Amino acid sequence: MLEAFLYLHIVLMVFWLGGDLGVFYSSRYVIDSSLTPAARLTALKIMLGLDLGPKICLILFLPSGLTLISLDAHGGELWGIRLLPWWLLVPVWIGSFVWVWLMWTDHHEPGKHPTVKRADWAIRIAVVAGMFGMGVFTLVAAEPFGVTTNPKWLGGKVILYALAIAAGLGIRRQLKPFGPAFFGRVMAGTAGDDDEATVKKSVNGCLPYVWVIWGSVLLAGLLGVAKPFANL
Repeated sequence: MLEAFLYLHIVLMVFWLGGDLGVFYSSRYVIDSSLTPAARLTALKIMLGLDLGPKICLILFLPSGLTLISLDAHGGELWGIRLLPWWLLVPVWIGSFVWVWLMWTDHHEPGKHPTVKRADWAIRIAVVAGMFGMGVFTLVAAEPFGVTTNPKWLGGKVILYALAIAAGLGIRRQLKPFGPAFFGRVMAGTAGDDDEATVKKSVNGCLPYVWVIWGSVLLAGLLGVAKPFANL
């Protein structure tokens, strides 16, 4: 069972990065003002379709990781109670699929369900705060949650996951001016230099956040494989 969830965890990481690369590549055509509006719209549809993969993987990375912790022989305890028994993982997975549904709904019908959008945003904020706090605690505590194997690598991995989600929120804020500019005069074929500048600035302004996400995922994968300083 451990091997199966480890494989799932790796597959999620692969599709997360692979999908993100596709999103990045197609975005170059979305902002290319030399293309026709129809061609740019097609590129945008491809980009949005590809973006679903990383969004799903980001969410399922959490329950799959918690499942690995639960199945590991060195799983933590608090006051003698196992932290992640199987019966606790069930609501975690159910909640994660509810989160996927929220994301899916907002992705396919942007702006039509403000409550769904706010709920998704609130979940991400809560996960970032919770994961960052747990990660820092794991880094600084001598035996976090009773684990004696020096799991500081895991603390770093959890912090990187929180950082990736936070960077995704940064991308959302950066893209706010994109929609009105792109679906307005750009699609009408009457875009001026200011409109094109807004589109390019919105998309290119996401690049620092993208680098953070890619770096976080790659480094998290390295920590998961190498487990530096662990006493196993």
